[in-house]
Amino acid sequence: MYNGIMNVYKEAGYTSHDVVARLRGICKMKKIGHTGTLDPEAVGVLPVCLGSGTKLCDMLTDWDKEYIAVLRLGVVTDTQDMTGQVQRRCTVEQAEALTNDQVSRAVLDFVGEYGQVPPMYSALKVNGKRLYELARAGKEVERRPRKVQIREIEIQNLELPQVKMRVVCSKGTYIRTLCHDIGERLGCGGAMESLVRSRVGIFGIEDALTLDQIEELSAQNKISDVIIKPDAVFGKNRAVVVTEYGRRMAANGNVLRTDQLSGTVCPADGEQVRVYDDKGKFYGIYRYDVKRNALKPVRMFLTSED
Repeated sequence: MYNGIMNVYKEAGYTSHDVVARLRGICKMKKIGHTGTLDPEAVGVLPVCLGSGTKLCDMLTDWDKEYIAVLRLGVVTDTQDMTGQVQRRCTVEQAEALTNDQVSRAVLDFVGEYGQVPPMYSALKVNGKRLYELARAGKEVERRPRKVQIREIEIQNLELPQVKMRVVCSKGTYIRTLCHDIGERLGCGGAMESLVRSRVGIFGIEDALTLDQIEELSAQNKISDVIIKPDAVFGKNRAVVVTEYGRRMAANGNVLRTDQLSGTVCPADGEQVRVYDDKGKFYGIYRYDVKRNALKPVRMFLTSED
């Protein structure tokens, strides 16, 4: 039984669910969950939570993400990427009228908050039906724009009709739709040609492992070497150590008094801290309540193995 997070490199052709299914076989455990879907043809970082680490799935989904995307200008498809059916192409005159400066300005104008209409080919539900199910049935329904944040856009290469860009964005952002919207802004249309997710929060592509690499580690009984412990996610939170009596209270997920912490600790009201015992065992995240002069459990990570 493993507890923590694994930084998986999702390869093209796999769905996020495919990754989880194969990992369940490799790790021989059922309690595994991913932290946000990637399109089957997209590649890159997919943090996967195992055991007690699955308590982090919703938190990791909320983290900002970084992508390297290639936008193809001059074409519109039903899926907003190049795997779909072409619906429209720009005219020769429109293509020849585009300049690098004009494209750069349009791309960079999307930095900040904007209302993004989710694509029909997505897993969002409307009246209990996945949008992609409706799209495959030839139906299109009205979708409300959702506010998303484009934190950064850096144009890495611009050779029309292709634009390679690095995008840092909030959760819920569809890069396919961003490519589509840039094309609409320019009046020529656009579709996503390729997508690499290079970062999810603290997890970078340089440390991600393919499923084959993970399978090799399993054969060598070395999977534990690449499991990232849950407390690593909370590196910005202060660490506190409990006394022996505090340890027994924390072991049962009880409220802790400040006198059950070792040393002189004075958390700020509302501050969240990492709670450990003197052996370095991680118990969970607690929040300080100044009115009660106590720390309340926010999320506990002890398992039956502990």
